[in-house]
Amino acid sequence: MKATLKICLSLLILLSGFNSGLQAQSITWAEIEPGVWKGITGKLDAFDLVKAAGIKPLHNELQQMPKAGFPLPQQEITAKQTDGKTYLRFPLERSEQLFGFGLNFQTIFQRGKVLTLHVDNYAGKDNGRTHAPTPFYVSSKGYGVFINSARYLTVYAGTAVNRDSKTPPVIQDRNTDKNWSSHPYSDAVEILVPAQGAEIYVFAGPTALDAVSRYNLWNGGGCLPPRWGLGFTQRVQRLTDAKGVEDEARAFEEKGYPLDFIGLEPGWQSKSYPCTFEWDKTRFPDPAGLVQRMLKKNIRLNLWTNPYISPQAPVYQHILPYTASHTVWNGAVPDLTMEQGRKIFFGELEKGKIDIGICGYKMDEVDGGDTYLWPDVATFPSGHSAEQMRQTYGLMMQRYTYEIYHQRNQRTFGLVRASNGGGSSFPYVIYNDYYNHQDFITALVNSGFSGVLWTPEVRASKTAEEWLRRFQSNIFSPMAMINAWASGTKPWTFPEVAGQIKTLAALRMQMMPYWYSEFARYHFKGIPPFRAMYLEDGFSASGDSKPTKKGGLEENPYEEAVSKEVKDQYMAGSYLLVAPMFTGEQSRKVILPKGKWYDFYTGKYAGDGEVITVTPGLDKIPVYVKDGGIIPMMPAMLHAPKNGQKVDLEIRYYGEKPGEYQLYDDDGETFNYEHGEYSFRTIKILKQNGGIKGTLSPAVKGKPDNVGKVTFKMMTE
Repeated sequence: MKATLKICLSLLILLSGFNSGLQAQSITWAEIEPGVWKGITGKLDAFDLVKAAGIKPLHNELQQMPKAGFPLPQQEITAKQTDGKTYLRFPLERSEQLFGFGLNFQTIFQRGKVLTLHVDNYAGKDNGRTHAPTPFYVSSKGYGVFINSARYLTVYAGTAVNRDSKTPPVIQDRNTDKNWSSHPYSDAVEILVPAQGAEIYVFAGPTALDAVSRYNLWNGGGCLPPRWGLGFTQRVQRLTDAKGVEDEARAFEEKGYPLDFIGLEPGWQSKSYPCTFEWDKTRFPDPAGLVQRMLKKNIRLNLWTNPYISPQAPVYQHILPYTASHTVWNGAVPDLTMEQGRKIFFGELEKGKIDIGICGYKMDEVDGGDTYLWPDVATFPSGHSAEQMRQTYGLMMQRYTYEIYHQRNQRTFGLVRASNGGGSSFPYVIYNDYYNHQDFITALVNSGFSGVLWTPEVRASKTAEEWLRRFQSNIFSPMAMINAWASGTKPWTFPEVAGQIKTLAALRMQMMPYWYSEFARYHFKGIPPFRAMYLEDGFSASGDSKPTKKGGLEENPYEEAVSKEVKDQYMAGSYLLVAPMFTGEQSRKVILPKGKWYDFYTGKYAGDGEVITVTPGLDKIPVYVKDGGIIPMMPAMLHAPKNGQKVDLEIRYYGEKPGEYQLYDDDGETFNYEHGEYSFRTIKILKQNGGIKGTLSPAVKGKPDNVGKVTFKMMTE
């Protein structure tokens, strides 16, 4: 009888498995760094995002993060396998909001979305196909989840309703219920991984910013650009020759506009689309001489390229055995996972380019376009799938060019069209051909959730107003850049606002000590230099997007405002809130988090935990400083300070409460900081007797010291 019962029970379980088609799998968890857990289920792919990026966590910095326990009910994270695929499920509370899932351009809140995370050029819809579809999400509850897979993941971010859910939605009758919804409540994030297993990472808080910081530190820390990378850059027209480059630099100097590096577009190569990777001898007869002449003027050169090799390229026959079955624009696609192919390909980027002083690269067309990029039916000699290569190609282009510069102990800062999870430490900024100013700001807000940098670059404008408005937000971004490859625009193209543009460009240079210190925080602390308001104290976001009522909504405009997507203002560094203006706007609303805030330009009190309406005029972008804010400034210069160059500082203080700031210093050009050759000097300011008392801790003996005369300025009277 017992034997029969066991057989029946076994058959029932077996039939249940056949009916569902899913085989439950255990997840093996291990804490690999403080507050970072790795979970493994099933059979893992041999190639993934972590391997493509070559991640090296910053262990010492992670050790300094606050201790935290596993932030989710571990038993409620489940995995199942069927048909060679893995189904992951993560619990989701009703009050949670979700952020991340890559570089989105139109939405901040991701709860309720279905996304296919697929590297592609952005086509105007937040559906997961984007330049950096990072499989990392952050919860308003203060934790993050990363799926280490180089596959096209499908995400159901609180949309799917499980039949056996612990908290099922209320059953509604559409016939009689006016509040019936086609999107019932879901209590889970579910992710389909098209592979036989999955590697999962969970990052604890306790805050959402802590989770993001742990993720960035685990990825090697945020990038630390050279000082000159935070200056101003101009990309010249497509077929500009050597004389045109020198004329451009001369015009900037004569007109008094700052310039740190010039970008050369496809015309520097003898042929492009596909590329030969050799200098065009008619336009650039002496590239080494040009580079040296520009360096003497403190201006560097950056080169555009895509990775597709022309049959007329000198290396074509040599690299052919290490390329894909399909071409892009008739160009061979190198298999960057193969050492032999990498040696040939990246050797071309070094030989006669980096080794003559080229400062970096703009790596184009590594993102997508299904009608011209390699198809998913393509094969690569390494055996890695076309899908995996699509998801990691931008990562590998960044990694291996960066390694060339690292081996030379020379920092770089460049541009790329695609990235992914694992790319936080690479000194590249994402750009694209989509040109919507408002969406550019939303992308800048989202970049902080995804471990990438984004520039709202300026290309062209229809009016002087648009030109100025775009330029204003551009200087409060990771890379201040005009990309004139097609338009030929200059900062002075619109004479009626040329003066305002020059003032803004000068402001970018004046703020370099602040920007540089904030990027040091990104590297050593993992804190994104540009990030969403939802990572700032005093802001909140709940999953049901309903304001907390303390009466009518009329009595709580702040609660109503923060319950909606805030995608047109952002934090820039430790203290600044930036609220861009767009063409046609005379005024706008700004949501100030709880705590006192002050106008950046005047120091006047602006508000505390409230929504204000501002009318700044055409000349200014609204910027606010939190109470106790300290902004170190230097004199406006045409070029970033060189290694060893002493720079005077004016340290501006805002508000009432005591302020403290960590001013970062190193040589600004090399990787010597990785060996301890840097310092954080403490600035302290107290308000007393109608004035302020400010101090800067002494320079550390034996460390770089680039600080000259220091003065303190009280901005708030």
